[in-house]
Amino acid sequence: MLLENQVYNRSICKFVNDKSIQWNDFKNKRFLISGATGLIGATLVNSILVANQKYDINCQLYLLVRNIKKAELLFGKLNNIKYIECKDIKKISPFNEKIDYVVHTVSKTASKDFVELPVETIMTNILGTQNMLEIAKKNHAHKFVYLSTMEVYGVCNDEKKVLESEEIRCRTDETRNSYPLSKMLAENLCNSYSSEFGIDTCILRLTQTFGPGVEYHDGRVFAEFARCIVENRNITLKTQGKTKRSYLYTTDAVSAILKVISSDKHGCEIYNVSNEETYCSIYEIALMLVDLFENKKLCVKIEEQDISELGYAPTLKINMDTNKIKSIGWKPKYTLQDAFVDLVDWMSSVSNDI
Repeated sequence: MLLENQVYNRSICKFVNDKSIQWNDFKNKRFLISGATGLIGATLVNSILVANQKYDINCQLYLLVRNIKKAELLFGKLNNIKYIECKDIKKISPFNEKIDYVVHTVSKTASKDFVELPVETIMTNILGTQNMLEIAKKNHAHKFVYLSTMEVYGVCNDEKKVLESEEIRCRTDETRNSYPLSKMLAENLCNSYSSEFGIDTCILRLTQTFGPGVEYHDGRVFAEFARCIVENRNITLKTQGKTKRSYLYTTDAVSAILKVISSDKHGCEIYNVSNEETYCSIYEIALMLVDLFENKKLCVKIEEQDISELGYAPTLKINMDTNKIKSIGWKPKYTLQDAFVDLVDWMSSVSNDI
C-alpha cells in the first residue's frame, strides 16, 4: 500500500497533523472520488484515511477506479472504502448511494495524448465531467469539485498576474488544444449545472502538481528532472526551457480541495491554485536542482527538439494570482526546493521496484 512507503507516509502524516484543516468539518461525510488511483486522487484518499484514524471522523469513501485489484493494492480492503469499477469515465453505471461531496479528478495528463489522442482527450474531459455532475445532481451532493488546469488561460507571455476573471483565448485549429479547450468546456458544464440545477460547484485551476506518488516514468518535466537526479544523469532540456509557471505540492493541492469544500460559498466558484513563490522557468529549475544536489556533480545541457512532435505546449509565462483561494484560508506549505527533495526521495524509494 502507498502508506507503507516511508516517504509517502511522512508526507501524508505531516499534512494531516497540520492545523490548517478543520478535519471535524468532515465527520461522517461521504466522498465520491473519480480517478482515485491518480496522483491527486490517491493523495486525497490517503489523507482522509489517515485523518479517519487520527481524528475518528468516520468518512466514507466511494472510489471510482479502473481496476479494483490495483486500487486494493494501493489502499487496502477497508470498511469505509467502497470500490466502484469504471473502465471508462465516459460510461458510468448508475450510482445510487447517498453522498455529500463529489471530487472529479479524472483527465488525461500526458502531453503526447493531447496530440495523438485528441478526440479521446476531449470526450474524456467533457463526457466524464457531465457524468459526474449527473451523479452529483441525482444524489443531491452538497458540493462538486472539478480539477481543471492553468492551461485554460491559453498562451500568456507578459508575466502579469492572471486572475480567475481573465479573458480566455485559445485557438480551435491546433490539435494540442484538445486539452485546454475541453477543460474550458468542462468548466462551463460545472457553471451550467450550478445555474440550471442549483449544484454548488468549485473549479480549481491547478498548476503543475507533484510530490510523492508520482509514477516513476511520468513524462512531465518535473519527473524527468527527478529521474536524472536519482539516476545520476545530467539534466538534458529538449527546449530552451523558457516556459515560466508556478508549481504545487500534492498535499497543498489536497488542502485546496478540502478548503473549497468546507467554505460557505454557493453557486459556481473558480479558484487559481499554485504556490506563487515557486514561479520560475524550466531552465531555472534545472539549475536549482543541480545546485540543490551538488554532491551528484551533474550539469544542465540543451539539445533542442521539435516540440510539436513531443506534445509540449508552446513557450508560456503563466503567473497565476491566488488571492481568491487564500481569502478562504488556504495557504501552500511547500517551497519548490522542499517539493523536489520529497519527489527525489520518493523516486529513489521506488526505483528498485521498476
